[in-house]
Amino acid sequence: MKAKKILDSFNYAFEGIIYTLKTQRNMRIHFVIAVLVLFASVFFHLSKVETLILFITIALVIIAEMINTSIEATIDLITDKYHELAKIAKNVAAGAVLVSAVNSIIVAYIIFYDKLNKISLILIYKVRAMPIHITFISLIIVIFVSIGVKAYFGNGTPLRGGMPSGHAAISFSIFIAVVFLSKNTLIITLAFILAILVVQSRIEAGIHSLMQVLVGAFLGALITLFIFQLIY
Repeated sequence: MKAKKILDSFNYAFEGIIYTLKTQRNMRIHFVIAVLVLFASVFFHLSKVETLILFITIALVIIAEMINTSIEATIDLITDKYHELAKIAKNVAAGAVLVSAVNSIIVAYIIFYDKLNKISLILIYKVRAMPIHITFISLIIVIFVSIGVKAYFGNGTPLRGGMPSGHAAISFSIFIAVVFLSKNTLIITLAFILAILVVQSRIEAGIHSLMQVLVGAFLGALITLFIFQLIY
Protein backbone atom coordinates (compact mmCIF):
# COMPACT_ATOMS: atom_id res chain seq x y z
CA MET A 1 0.00 0.00 0.00
CA LYS A 2 2.82 2.39 0.86
CA ALA A 3 4.54 1.76 -2.48
CA LYS A 4 1.24 2.33 -4.26
CA LYS A 5 0.73 5.65 -2.48
CA ILE A 6 4.21 6.78 -3.52
CA LEU A 7 3.47 5.73 -7.11
CA ASP A 8 0.16 7.60 -7.01
CA SER A 9 2.01 10.71 -5.79
CA PHE A 10 4.30 10.55 -8.79
CA ASN A 11 1.31 10.05 -11.09
CA TYR A 12 -0.46 13.09 -9.63
CA ALA A 13 2.70 15.15 -10.01
CA PHE A 14 3.07 14.18 -13.68
CA GLU A 15 -0.61 14.88 -14.25
CA GLY A 16 0.01 18.39 -12.93
CA ILE A 17 2.91 18.89 -15.33
CA ILE A 18 0.91 17.54 -18.27
CA TYR A 19 -2.10 19.70 -17.38
CA THR A 20 0.07 22.81 -17.28
CA LEU A 21 1.59 21.91 -20.64
CA LYS A 22 -1.82 21.34 -22.21
CA THR A 23 -3.49 24.47 -20.88
CA GLN A 24 -0.72 27.08 -20.57
CA ARG A 25 0.88 28.46 -23.72
CA ASN A 26 3.74 30.01 -21.75
CA MET A 27 4.58 26.63 -20.24
CA ARG A 28 4.87 25.12 -23.71
CA ILE A 29 7.15 27.98 -24.72
CA HIS A 30 9.31 27.43 -21.64
CA PHE A 31 9.60 23.72 -22.43
CA VAL A 32 10.59 24.31 -26.05
CA ILE A 33 13.21 26.89 -25.09
CA ALA A 34 14.53 24.61 -22.34
CA VAL A 35 14.94 21.74 -24.80
CA LEU A 36 16.70 23.97 -27.31
CA VAL A 37 19.06 25.41 -24.69
CA LEU A 38 19.91 22.00 -23.30
CA PHE A 39 20.47 20.67 -26.82
CA ALA A 40 22.75 23.61 -27.60
CA SER A 41 24.67 23.12 -24.35
CA VAL A 42 25.85 19.73 -25.61
CA PHE A 43 27.90 21.44 -28.32
CA PHE A 44 29.44 24.15 -26.12
CA HIS A 45 31.27 21.91 -23.64
CA LEU A 46 29.86 23.54 -20.52
CA SER A 47 31.55 22.95 -17.19
CA LYS A 48 29.78 21.08 -14.39
CA VAL A 49 29.05 24.34 -12.59
CA GLU A 50 27.61 25.96 -15.74
CA THR A 51 25.47 22.90 -16.42
CA LEU A 52 24.21 22.90 -12.83
CA ILE A 53 23.31 26.59 -13.00
CA LEU A 54 21.53 25.98 -16.30
CA PHE A 55 19.42 23.15 -14.84
CA ILE A 56 18.54 25.18 -11.73
CA THR A 57 17.54 28.17 -13.85
CA ILE A 58 15.33 26.08 -16.13
CA ALA A 59 13.73 24.41 -13.11
CA LEU A 60 12.98 27.80 -11.49
CA VAL A 61 11.15 29.03 -14.60
CA ILE A 62 9.05 25.87 -14.87
CA ILE A 63 8.30 25.83 -11.13
CA ALA A 64 7.26 29.49 -11.20
CA GLU A 65 4.92 28.85 -14.14
CA MET A 66 3.34 25.85 -12.40
CA ILE A 67 2.83 27.80 -9.16
CA ASN A 68 1.28 30.62 -11.17
CA THR A 69 -1.12 28.14 -12.81
CA SER A 70 -2.08 26.60 -9.45
CA ILE A 71 -2.75 30.04 -7.93
CA GLU A 72 -4.95 31.02 -10.89
CA ALA A 73 -6.88 27.73 -10.64
CA THR A 74 -7.38 28.17 -6.89
CA ILE A 75 -8.68 31.71 -7.26
CA ASP A 76 -11.03 30.68 -10.07
CA LEU A 77 -12.32 27.87 -7.82
CA ILE A 78 -13.01 30.24 -4.94
CA THR A 79 -14.75 32.97 -6.93
CA ASP A 80 -15.85 33.78 -10.44
CA LYS A 81 -16.35 37.47 -9.63
CA TYR A 82 -13.88 40.30 -9.90
CA HIS A 83 -12.05 41.05 -6.68
CA GLU A 84 -9.09 43.36 -6.16
CA LEU A 85 -7.27 40.83 -3.96
CA ALA A 86 -7.74 38.09 -6.57
CA LYS A 87 -6.28 40.42 -9.18
CA ILE A 88 -3.29 41.16 -6.94
CA ALA A 89 -2.67 37.45 -6.29
CA LYS A 90 -2.72 36.63 -10.01
CA ASN A 91 -0.55 39.62 -10.93
CA VAL A 92 2.04 38.81 -8.27
CA ALA A 93 2.20 35.18 -9.41
CA ALA A 94 2.59 36.30 -13.01
CA GLY A 95 5.30 38.71 -11.88
CA ALA A 96 7.20 35.83 -10.30
CA VAL A 97 7.16 34.01 -13.64
CA LEU A 98 8.43 37.14 -15.37
CA VAL A 99 11.28 37.56 -12.89
CA SER A 100 12.34 33.93 -13.30
CA ALA A 101 12.15 34.20 -17.10
CA VAL A 102 14.27 37.37 -17.19
CA ASN A 103 16.74 35.73 -14.83
CA SER A 104 16.98 32.71 -17.16
CA ILE A 105 17.79 35.00 -20.10
CA ILE A 106 20.54 36.72 -18.12
CA VAL A 107 22.01 33.39 -16.97
CA ALA A 108 21.94 31.92 -20.48
CA TYR A 109 23.54 35.05 -21.90
CA ILE A 110 26.36 35.00 -19.33
CA ILE A 111 27.02 31.28 -19.86
CA PHE A 112 26.90 31.28 -23.66
CA TYR A 113 28.26 34.75 -24.43
CA ASP A 114 31.98 33.92 -24.74
CA LYS A 115 31.33 30.67 -26.57
CA LEU A 116 28.94 32.27 -29.05
CA ASN A 117 31.28 35.21 -29.52
CA LYS A 118 34.14 32.92 -30.56
CA ILE A 119 31.95 31.09 -33.05
CA SER A 120 30.55 34.30 -34.45
CA LEU A 121 34.02 35.71 -34.96
CA ILE A 122 35.05 32.65 -36.94
CA LEU A 123 31.94 32.32 -39.08
CA ILE A 124 30.81 35.89 -39.47
CA TYR A 125 34.11 37.64 -40.17
CA LYS A 126 34.37 35.85 -43.52
CA VAL A 127 31.29 37.60 -44.88
CA ARG A 128 31.64 41.05 -43.31
CA ALA A 129 33.06 42.46 -46.55
CA MET A 130 29.85 41.70 -48.46
CA PRO A 131 28.27 44.70 -50.21
CA ILE A 132 25.69 46.42 -48.02
CA HIS A 133 23.17 46.39 -50.87
CA ILE A 134 22.78 42.62 -50.39
CA THR A 135 20.91 43.40 -47.18
CA PHE A 136 18.45 45.68 -48.94
CA ILE A 137 17.98 43.18 -51.76
CA SER A 138 17.19 40.54 -49.14
CA LEU A 139 14.64 42.80 -47.46
CA ILE A 140 12.92 43.60 -50.75
CA ILE A 141 12.72 39.91 -51.66
CA VAL A 142 11.32 39.09 -48.21
CA ILE A 143 8.68 41.81 -48.58
CA PHE A 144 7.67 40.61 -52.04
CA VAL A 145 7.50 36.97 -50.98
CA SER A 146 5.45 37.88 -47.88
CA ILE A 147 2.96 39.82 -49.98
CA GLY A 148 2.84 36.98 -52.52
CA VAL A 149 2.10 34.40 -49.81
CA LYS A 150 -0.58 36.67 -48.33
CA ALA A 151 -2.15 36.99 -51.76
CA TYR A 152 -2.13 33.21 -52.07
CA PHE A 153 -3.95 32.72 -48.76
CA GLY A 154 -6.26 35.62 -49.56
CA ASN A 155 -6.53 37.18 -46.11
CA GLY A 156 -5.16 40.26 -44.41
CA THR A 157 -3.42 43.19 -46.09
CA PRO A 158 0.24 43.70 -46.99
CA LEU A 159 0.76 45.57 -43.70
CA ARG A 160 -1.83 44.09 -41.37
CA GLY A 161 -3.04 40.58 -40.57
CA GLY A 162 -3.01 37.47 -42.68
CA MET A 163 -0.60 34.62 -43.29
CA PRO A 164 2.32 35.21 -42.87
CA SER A 165 3.22 38.19 -40.70
CA GLY A 166 5.16 40.63 -42.86
CA HIS A 167 6.52 42.45 -39.83
CA ALA A 168 7.88 39.19 -38.40
CA ALA A 169 9.43 38.31 -41.75
CA ILE A 170 11.16 41.68 -42.09
CA SER A 171 12.34 41.80 -38.46
CA PHE A 172 13.93 38.36 -38.66
CA SER A 173 15.37 39.14 -42.07
CA ILE A 174 17.11 42.13 -40.50
CA PHE A 175 18.24 39.94 -37.61
CA ILE A 176 19.88 37.42 -39.95
CA ALA A 177 21.52 40.26 -41.88
CA VAL A 178 22.94 41.63 -38.63
CA VAL A 179 24.25 38.16 -37.79
CA PHE A 180 26.25 38.13 -41.00
CA LEU A 181 27.35 41.77 -41.03
CA SER A 182 28.29 42.21 -37.39
CA LYS A 183 31.01 40.49 -35.39
CA ASN A 184 29.70 41.73 -32.06
CA THR A 185 27.64 39.18 -30.15
CA LEU A 186 25.99 41.91 -28.08
CA ILE A 187 24.70 43.67 -31.20
CA ILE A 188 23.44 40.36 -32.58
CA THR A 189 21.66 39.66 -29.29
CA LEU A 190 20.03 43.10 -29.27
CA ALA A 191 18.87 42.61 -32.87
CA PHE A 192 17.33 39.28 -31.88
CA ILE A 193 15.55 40.84 -28.89
CA LEU A 194 14.14 43.58 -31.14
CA ALA A 195 12.90 40.95 -33.60
CA ILE A 196 11.22 39.05 -30.76
CA LEU A 197 9.59 42.27 -29.50
CA VAL A 198 8.20 42.96 -32.98
CA VAL A 199 6.73 39.46 -33.11
CA GLN A 200 5.35 39.71 -29.58
CA SER A 201 3.72 43.08 -30.30
CA ARG A 202 1.88 41.67 -33.34
CA ILE A 203 0.46 38.85 -31.22
CA GLU A 204 -0.45 41.07 -28.27
CA ALA A 205 -2.24 43.53 -30.56
CA GLY A 206 -4.34 40.68 -31.96
CA ILE A 207 -3.14 41.42 -35.49
CA HIS A 208 -1.55 38.01 -36.03
CA SER A 209 -1.78 34.55 -34.52
CA LEU A 210 1.25 32.72 -33.14
CA MET A 211 1.39 30.52 -36.25
CA GLN A 212 1.34 33.53 -38.58
CA VAL A 213 4.28 35.23 -36.87
CA LEU A 214 6.24 31.97 -36.67
CA VAL A 215 5.79 31.37 -40.39
CA GLY A 216 6.73 34.99 -41.12
CA ALA A 217 9.83 34.82 -38.93
CA PHE A 218 10.93 31.52 -40.49
CA LEU A 219 10.28 32.81 -43.99
CA GLY A 220 12.24 36.04 -43.49
CA ALA A 221 15.15 34.31 -41.77
CA LEU A 222 15.33 31.49 -44.33
CA ILE A 223 15.26 33.75 -47.40
CA THR A 224 17.91 36.11 -46.01
CA LEU A 225 20.09 33.22 -44.87
CA PHE A 226 19.84 31.62 -48.32
CA ILE A 227 20.77 34.84 -50.11
CA PHE A 228 23.80 35.51 -47.92
CA GLN A 229 24.97 31.92 -48.17
CA LEU A 230 24.44 31.95 -51.94
CA ILE A 231 26.48 35.11 -52.41
CA TYR A 232 29.16 33.80 -50.09
